[in-house]
Amino acid sequence: MATATAGQEPVAKIKPALDLNFYSHATLEAKDIKFTRRFFEEFLGFEVVQMADVSFWARMGGDQVIVVVQSPRGKKETMPFLNHNGLDVSTEADVDAAWAIVKRDAEQWGITKITRPIVQHGTYCFYFFDADDNCWEILSNPKGGYAWGFALGDQEGKGHMSRSFARPDSTLTKKK
Repeated sequence: MATATAGQEPVAKIKPALDLNFYSHATLEAKDIKFTRRFFEEFLGFEVVQMADVSFWARMGGDQVIVVVQSPRGKKETMPFLNHNGLDVSTEADVDAAWAIVKRDAEQWGITKITRPIVQHGTYCFYFFDADDNCWEILSNPKGGYAWGFALGDQEGKGHMSRSFARPDSTLTKKK
């Protein structure tokens, strides 16, 4: 099987060392599992199932889940910004509307460090930290999330901050 590379001939796909089937989950820590479950359901809109007194599973729009686990008291570190979690909306207007809601409800949910929406890495987005010090990004992406990047293939030498970085139509109305 070959993979496409932007502007180049397809290259043979390398057989991976591991024979894996599916990326199923990631894990986040919570300071207060009950409050965090409410945040996931009532604010973010995740579907949630409680798996134990100290953990729940959350999913949105697919079968991958976030496993949320109660942290031992005083042991929760702030998530590094680059390790953020992405939540997709359809349009740039949806990003702006979500930003207004996050700003409006920040005190109620313990939300901090809310950035202004900007175009970067191929999408229009903003970031915030929740009460558990986990970082979230709300971004405009077409259906299928970042699948558009795989359809384009490698964009070697461009970098996601380049003005010539190809990006989906949903992010083309905002200027960098």
